[in-house]
Amino acid sequence: MSGDQVITVDGPAASGKGTIASGLGRLYGLPVLDSGLLYRAVGVLLQRAGGDLADADAAAVVARGLRAVALDDEAFRTRGAGEAASQVAVHPEVRQVLLALQRDFAAQPGGAVLDGRDMGTVICPEAGAKLYVTASPEVRAERRWRQLTGQGERVGLDEVLADIRRRDARDSGRAAAPMAPAPDAVLLDTSEMTIDQAADAARRIVEAARAGQTP
Repeated sequence: MSGDQVITVDGPAASGKGTIASGLGRLYGLPVLDSGLLYRAVGVLLQRAGGDLADADAAAVVARGLRAVALDDEAFRTRGAGEAASQVAVHPEVRQVLLALQRDFAAQPGGAVLDGRDMGTVICPEAGAKLYVTASPEVRAERRWRQLTGQGERVGLDEVLADIRRRDARDSGRAAAPMAPAPDAVLLDTSEMTIDQAADAARRIVEAARAGQTP
């Protein structure tokens, strides 16, 4: 598959990568895949069925049925869903099932924007533009805390920061497709950026990549 028109946006939780990926999708008229939502769905649906997040085989069965599942369930965007996603994402069986689904999305005519943690390293290493979006754990925790409390969840900032650090350790330390920037990805630290500033920086990175230049 050709990756010339594919943009990958990787990075840890609450770094701003989802907002950036959505903005790039609107800017270039490309479909956007939030791969984290796939793993969140697997975790939530497995728990709803009474399954154990540590059961790799059961999680893989749920993953196989995702094509028929709508991903707009608000339960997939809760704090608990994020924790569940990080736990099922360590299973190689689950990652293998979702690999084909994600690569099919990337192979769409005209290109796509892929948002995740291993989009530029595993799913589409031949992507024409790769970003690795990050921010300090403290900044990311505050962003996620504001999002969660805005959704009505009652949670303390310290709890969210602990969640962020735990997920970072799990995602970067897992044996299957650990979270890490691709060698040719451009690092974008959004710690001190507004949403508009981050969006503009991402646009410039993509434009430079498409022009064959160093941003």
